[in-house]
Amino acid sequence: MTRPKALISWSSGKDSAFALHEIRREGAFDVVGALTTVNERFGRVSIHGVRQQVLDAQLATAGLPPCVVPIPDPCPNDAYEARMIRAMADAKRSGITHVIFGDLFLADIRAYREQKLAGAGITPVFPLWGRPTPALAREMIASGLEARLVSVDRAKLDRSLAGRTFDERLLEDLPAGIDPCGENGEFHTFVSAAPVFSQRLEVVCGDVVERGGFAYCDLMLT
Repeated sequence: MTRPKALISWSSGKDSAFALHEIRREGAFDVVGALTTVNERFGRVSIHGVRQQVLDAQLATAGLPPCVVPIPDPCPNDAYEARMIRAMADAKRSGITHVIFGDLFLADIRAYREQKLAGAGITPVFPLWGRPTPALAREMIASGLEARLVSVDRAKLDRSLAGRTFDERLLEDLPAGIDPCGENGEFHTFVSAAPVFSQRLEVVCGDVVERGGFAYCDLMLT
């Protein structure tokens, strides 16, 4: 039986990687590519700040062809939506019927995705939705997933956490009120190893810079 074709919304972080793990384990979809927005001015993944060459290496070890959507800097919402509409129209023409998201519990984000994709004739899938994040964070770590914090909201966390490994010690060090998965935007991650990767990706932390209220750790391939 032919499985429906899907893209996975790919930020380079742990939620995307674990959503892919769950989808591949269940086997219901043929994931044919990774949909990623990249800041066309800086050549980096939106929000996470990961270099595109590092993203490309990550997707290669995950066995995912890239489907990059370049966005301007700054990027007003109408410009973002126009580019995503074009990307989804292209996806639909190529036979893609679903997009997989790693969202966990933000209902407004889910409703937005459902509304926008309905207009494109594409169905969103949320394999991690509603799972308690303290347990989910530890399940990710126990699975062998390895990640670093690459973007930290300075209004909520100290810049010293940029570059930290996403592990049990980090979870213990997070201040009260911070979601263990960073689902409220407290932090974002980059995954260097995961059950869905063919090999570990070797990266090192470069400079930590602050811009727009966030501290970014610049990851580079070794």
